[in-house]
Amino acid sequence: MSIVLSGIRIGIDDAEQEALEEAKRLLRVRQNEILQIVPVKKSLDARRQEHISVVYSVRVDLAGGEQKCAESAAARLGQNRVKYLDNQPVAFEKGTAKLQHPVVIAGFGPAGMFAALTLAENGYHPIVLERGAEMDARVAGVQAFWNHGKLSPSANVQFGEGGAGTFSDGKLTTRISDRRCDYVLEKLTEFGAPKEILYKAKPHIGTDLLRDVVKNLRRRILALGGDVRFCTQVTDVLFQNGRLTGVVANQETIQTENAILAIGHSARDSFEMLFQKGVTMEAKPFSVGARIEHLQEDINKGLYGKYFDHPNLPVGEYQLSYRDGDRGVYTFCMCPGGFVVPSCSEEDTVVTNGMSEFSRNQKNANSALVVSVSPQDYGTHPLDGVRFQRLLENRAFALGGCDYRAPAQDVGSFLEGKPGLRLERVDPSYCLGVKAADFSQLYPEFVRKMMQVGLQRFDRKLPGFAVRDAVLTGPETRTSSPIRILRTEDCESVTVRGLYPCGEGAGYAGGIMSAAVDGIRVAQQIMKRYAPE
Repeated sequence: MSIVLSGIRIGIDDAEQEALEEAKRLLRVRQNEILQIVPVKKSLDARRQEHISVVYSVRVDLAGGEQKCAESAAARLGQNRVKYLDNQPVAFEKGTAKLQHPVVIAGFGPAGMFAALTLAENGYHPIVLERGAEMDARVAGVQAFWNHGKLSPSANVQFGEGGAGTFSDGKLTTRISDRRCDYVLEKLTEFGAPKEILYKAKPHIGTDLLRDVVKNLRRRILALGGDVRFCTQVTDVLFQNGRLTGVVANQETIQTENAILAIGHSARDSFEMLFQKGVTMEAKPFSVGARIEHLQEDINKGLYGKYFDHPNLPVGEYQLSYRDGDRGVYTFCMCPGGFVVPSCSEEDTVVTNGMSEFSRNQKNANSALVVSVSPQDYGTHPLDGVRFQRLLENRAFALGGCDYRAPAQDVGSFLEGKPGLRLERVDPSYCLGVKAADFSQLYPEFVRKMMQVGLQRFDRKLPGFAVRDAVLTGPETRTSSPIRILRTEDCESVTVRGLYPCGEGAGYAGGIMSAAVDGIRVAQQIMKRYAPE
């Protein structure tokens, strides 16, 4: 067991070693008693701009006497600052039943990747079927769309190796508390992610580094006997008497009794196929809105005040929310020093998303400014959420000029309820171009009004958030899956035994980390039943 001491504050000009020395002093231990001392969490406290500090949690491994040391420190410093860290690894229990056929995984985003990796590293040989292209071909396809407006159905921001998160900020923050989170971070560093993600409070990899991490992970699966097939979409699931017997992909029937559906939040044709097959699903809440783009310097000033250009401070990022009754408005997927990117996966639609590279060194900051919507807003049929998303995306395509430009408004005009786009300091980064629009023609009134409320509320928390020359580019519709495929406590579909809905597309995750964790969780359920091949 290790001791973790939290709440260690140092100044922004102090070296990290100062935090480690302070931990030793507070625990009253000498260097020769310590086997290892390392930071396990690092965050920034900028709530008081005159006294910005860096806050550490430090793990200490002693040669002996950990319990006595921890109890003494807790009595002096408070129970909330001192705790034991359970160093037990994630357990992978294996069953005894014989697998008749390999496990099939549909999708190679975070959930599918970590389900496949978990199985492969424990002696199973999964078959991964990814509807999109492998990384290099996918990047080429995305660039062709961004440069020339030529959309590829198999190589776009939503589909392909790595999933939608590949073209994002590579953020690894999550609200879930699960020991599998540390396991995911450790695996990512093993495949090339920066070591700092192991202890930063808001870790990120960046889209540029994440691509190589994903390819290295795929190579590990292949080296262990797994099979990864690209441009191979599951178009049917086969079952008899409520038990899975196989899947169909590229007109080939693949026999299997266990298939993990990690299809992602944009696999609309797959949702429709599963609904037609009678797989039980329901509409679920999600959020829609627009990307808001500021000068990164303005965000830094709002957060750090006079220290906005201090070399030891990270590029400023924020997370803001406000609730009025049952309706919420919040910022999502904030990309410091990044771009707003075209992200549609269907022709004649416009979808926006945000992306940052690891350096986060671009002029603008952007985030999604989104409003929660629920089946009460768009209909309770399981696929009504998909229809609502498409409605907004088709409207945006028309408002943008039917050439994949995105409709946009400056914040000043939007708050005044006037159409148009007055560009001043903020140059929109959406690479296919934007067109001045009237957002009252794009969003339902309740969404538009709540966005306006959010802008005004958030400006009180972060001065400059509602500056008039900030730019809104819409729409943001793919915040999460509009459906949930119902599953049991063992993660099986309630309709089809052996079919495992998984990750964000199935409605059980919201981001890279939680999707990866769900992939591991589902793999563990299968492993508990079956022996390695």
